[in-house]
Amino acid sequence: MSTYIEPIIFKGFPELCDELKKYSVVSAEYFDRFEVKRGLRNRDGSGVAAGLTKVSAVEGYHIEDGERKPVEGHLKYRGVDINDLVDGCIRENRFGYEEVAWLLLFGHLPTKEQLADFSQMLSEARELPDDFIEDMIMKAPSPNIMNKLERSVLSLYSYDSNPDDISIENVMRQSIQLIAKLPTIMTYAYQVKRRYYLKKSMYLHPLKSGLSTAETILYNTRSNRKFTDEEAKLLDLCLMIHAEHGGGNNSAFATRVLTSSGTDTYSAISAGIGSLKGPRHGGANLKVAEMMNYLKADVNDITDEGQIADFLKKIINREAGDKSGLVYGMGHAVYTLSDPRQIILKREAAKLADEKGFADEFKALDLIERLTPEIFASVKNNNKKICANVDLYSGLIYQMLGIPEDLYTPLFAIARVAGWSAHRMEELMLGNRVIRPAYKNMVVPKEYAPIDERISDFKNSPVYVPLDER
Repeated sequence: MSTYIEPIIFKGFPELCDELKKYSVVSAEYFDRFEVKRGLRNRDGSGVAAGLTKVSAVEGYHIEDGERKPVEGHLKYRGVDINDLVDGCIRENRFGYEEVAWLLLFGHLPTKEQLADFSQMLSEARELPDDFIEDMIMKAPSPNIMNKLERSVLSLYSYDSNPDDISIENVMRQSIQLIAKLPTIMTYAYQVKRRYYLKKSMYLHPLKSGLSTAETILYNTRSNRKFTDEEAKLLDLCLMIHAEHGGGNNSAFATRVLTSSGTDTYSAISAGIGSLKGPRHGGANLKVAEMMNYLKADVNDITDEGQIADFLKKIINREAGDKSGLVYGMGHAVYTLSDPRQIILKREAAKLADEKGFADEFKALDLIERLTPEIFASVKNNNKKICANVDLYSGLIYQMLGIPEDLYTPLFAIARVAGWSAHRMEELMLGNRVIRPAYKNMVVPKEYAPIDERISDFKNSPVYVPLDER
C-alpha cells in the first residue's frame, strides 16, 4: 500500500499531452476580433461591471473622457476608510478585526456593547466538533495548509444540522461560526504538518476563552503560548486590512459565482479559499518571500541600489527568480499610484525592522518598491503606473512576528472569510441570477468517424501501463 495515490502511466504520455496543446491553440488575434474580455477586463485594464455592492469600495483610478486617470488608492469597508478603522484602534489601543468583521457582516459599526458580545460569541464558537481534529485534520495531513482549510470547511457541512438553508439568518449563523473556527483549524493543521512532514513536535493547545482572533492564532501557534500585546496588535492590524477587498477580486467573485447557483455556504467559502491559494492572488505573499530568497542568493549586498536594479532587470527579462517575469509585490489590478494597505503595512514594518534585526530586508523591499516602476518602463517600454501592493511587506511582518511561511496565505484566508461571507449574503439578496458569462466556440465542425477508421498521429499509440508491469 502506498501513502500517495498511484500515478496513471501511459507510454507516450508527453506526446499525448502535446496533442492536447495543439488542439487547444487559439490565435491571440481572435480575442481582439471578437472583443473577448480576457480576465473579465476591459481594454483599459478596468474590470467588467458584473454587479453592484455595498460591502466595500476599492478605488485606484477615475474614468475621465473614457480614459483611466491614476489616483491615490482608497479602500473603504461599508463606506468607512480603512485608515480610519486602523488609526481608531491604534489610538484606543484595542483589537480591530472583530469590529471589522461585524462592520462587513451587518453593514454598520458596532456599539461597545455589541462588539463585546460579538467578540465573546466568536471566542465561544472557536471549538471544533467532537473528533473533528482527529478525523478531519490528523488522519489526513496536508503539505499545504490552504488545501486543509478548504477540505475542513467542506467537512463542516457534515456537522451542521441545517447546512443547505440559504436564508440570510442561517447563512449569517454559518458565517460567524466559520470566522470563529477557521483560526482553530489553521493552527491545528499547521501543528499536524509539523509532525508529519517536518518531523518536529506538534502542540495542540486547548483553546483559551476570551482571546481575540489575533491572540488565538499566536497562542495556538507557539509552543510556549506566549506573545506580547504589541505582537498581537500587529497581527490584528494585518487581519483588519486583509478582511475585504471588493466583489471583483478573484476569491470574492468565486464565492459569489458559487453562491449564485444556490449552493451551500461551505461549498461557496471553500471556493474562495481555493482561489486565494493561487500565486496570482493571495499566494503572492509567499512568492515575495521566495523572490527575496532568490535575491539573497543572487546579489552580494541586498541594500545596494545598483545590485537591486540589476536583479530586477533580470527578473523582468525572465532571467532570474522563478523566470515568470513578475516582480511579486508590485502592481495591482485596481491601484495605480498607491495601495492603502501597503502604506499601512510599510509604516508598521519600518517601526520594527531595526528592533527585530530585519533592517536590510526592509531596505531591499523599499528599493524594489522605488526602482521597479522605472525599470519596468525601461525594459518593457511601457509607462503603465505600477505601485507596491499589500503583499510586498506582509511577509516581512509575518517573518518579524516569527510566523512560519506555511501560514502566510492561510492568514489571508482567515481574515478574508469575513469579506467572502458579506459578499455571499449580498449575492443571495441582490443577485437573483446564476452567473454565467459566455465563451465563443472556436472549433471547426468535424464529422464523426467510426472507431475502426480513426487514425492517430502517433506511430505507436499511447498505452496504459498496468501497476503490475511498472
